[in-house]
Amino acid sequence: MLPDLKVLRQLVRTCAQEELLPRFADVGRQIKRDGSIVTEADHAMQNRVQKELASHWPAYDFLGEEMPRQERHDALAASRGKGLWILDPLDGTSNFAAGVPFFSVSLALLIDGRPEIGLVYDPIRDECFVAQRGRGSWLNGLSMGTQVPVHLPLARTIAVVDFKRLDRALAAKLGAAPPYGSQRNFGSSALDWCWLADGRFHVYLHGGQKLWDYAAGILILTEAGGQAVTLDGEEVFTSGLDSRSVVAARDPELFQNWKMWVAANR
Repeated sequence: MLPDLKVLRQLVRTCAQEELLPRFADVGRQIKRDGSIVTEADHAMQNRVQKELASHWPAYDFLGEEMPRQERHDALAASRGKGLWILDPLDGTSNFAAGVPFFSVSLALLIDGRPEIGLVYDPIRDECFVAQRGRGSWLNGLSMGTQVPVHLPLARTIAVVDFKRLDRALAAKLGAAPPYGSQRNFGSSALDWCWLADGRFHVYLHGGQKLWDYAAGILILTEAGGQAVTLDGEEVFTSGLDSRSVVAARDPELFQNWKMWVAANR
């Protein structure tokens, strides 16, 4: 039996409010080997959530972003045929450390190598996005699947694009002659998936995300009716640790138009 979603939601909410919010914009930071920032809050949140998950559901293994690389590989290999939690304890650490109120906690449960539950929590707005495979997506308990997609031409859409990880040629074309109406980049991949699922923007492009960035978010988007592929037209989700690119939209027709434009301009 899968974990109770209400219990899981309250667990993550409580951990975030007690471990993240008191440290918001008031923590020291370090630079990891890959150049990204890590703070005391990342580690405190991961340790707390790992402990709480093990207490409630001891049968499932755990993989967290802040684990050493070899431990992540070992956890993934050992989980085959079993359940595995995938946690990003603080997605948007640069925002968090700088006092920018856009960050989140991302948690997914993989069973036999595919996401069965996805949860992304925004402590600032107290918004919890949850999905269960085959059952739908919810925002604070209200179904997201009942929303009617906004049928806009690509030229009138709001796009979220992470330019930093894109091929230079594609990034240059997007900058010189964007096919969309306006562009944003918020700084938390997990929340990007959820805001797209909720219709707060319309198309999405990212050059490379890790498993903990997308495992929960892609389930939330697809259970809300959205679609996503990589830049090579492959499925985004793979139960591995390699980076995956993202081309996504919630509206099916818009997704096809966006995907075709990106493919033609790579």
